[in-house]
Amino acid sequence: MARQSLFLVALVVPDYDAAIAFYCGRLGFTLVEDNGLADDRRWVVIRPPGGDGASLLLARAADDEQARAIGNQAGGRVGFFLGTDDFARDHAAFLAKGVVFEEEPRREVYGTVAVFRDPFGNRWDLIEHVAP
Repeated sequence: MARQSLFLVALVVPDYDAAIAFYCGRLGFTLVEDNGLADDRRWVVIRPPGGDGASLLLARAADDEQARAIGNQAGGRVGFFLGTDDFARDHAAFLAKGVVFEEEPRREVYGTVAVFRDPFGNRWDLIEHVAP
């Protein structure tokens, strides 16, 4: 039987270093790779601490069309879901580091969740998922 997995998701950002500063500095992600490519581009891969799922490929916008997608890659919906094993711990840590949440934490049938935005406008769920 074939084995496949989703291992990278591209996130269009205006600047590599600003994105690394937010995701690694404020959210505690790990910088997995940061390698130079042709034309001043970089291959920048980050992942949440302890993460065993997909990583993010930070992709600097290369033209006006891509720049218009920054912060709206999911059409205004929450497009990224950051799972945690301790919602209260991570919510408090993110608030302490200046992460802005759009709402107070709430309990849903699938877990505890609150929406925040990255500095580029992307909406994220911080979620402690409960097993069905």
